[in-house]
Amino acid sequence: MTHQIENQSYEKTLLNQTNFEAAIAEDYRNQAKLAVKDDYVFDFLELGEEHSEHQLETAILAKVQPFLQEMGGVFSFIGSQHRLEVGNREYYIDLLLYHRALRCLVAIDLKIGEFEPEYIGKMQFYLAVLDDKMRMPYENPSIGIILCKSKDKTTVEYALKDATKPIGVATYQTFSALPQELQGQLPGPEQVARLLEGIE
Repeated sequence: MTHQIENQSYEKTLLNQTNFEAAIAEDYRNQAKLAVKDDYVFDFLELGEEHSEHQLETAILAKVQPFLQEMGGVFSFIGSQHRLEVGNREYYIDLLLYHRALRCLVAIDLKIGEFEPEYIGKMQFYLAVLDDKMRMPYENPSIGIILCKSKDKTTVEYALKDATKPIGVATYQTFSALPQELQGQLPGPEQVARLLEGIE
């Protein structure tokens, strides 16, 4: 609970960018909106600012429990690189989760750069296949979350505008923001660089 308060989970949920208003049935739409935050903090992954998608996924797999906690705590882990067979080709979903309260599959696509509009089409494809081949009759339609390092909110709005499958676009950080009371008390990057030059 303390971790969720410090990371401003409630505020980040209110700011989320999804198309749930148009793509999810009214009876569970509000609950679905609570399942996606605008920004996640994965400081427990111990990754540097620069990393590959493979390194991000490997770090998440090594710390699944804290990852699920940061995602909201009501997810179950199904697998990574989940294989979908369509026609004579194979496709892989980076992470596949199950949202226990919503009773639906959640596909997560990991991106280490800025959001690109074409990610929506790929996610719609994944969700269509999951709903057709994996979803049980008693489950709700699958949801997609595209996790990017950064995003332009206007670009995301346009990309989601005509998407028919429920998709949320969020960003992630691999470090926590410095607490307000410590800001201004630590040396800035330039000062650190000057100090390090003196060590050589």
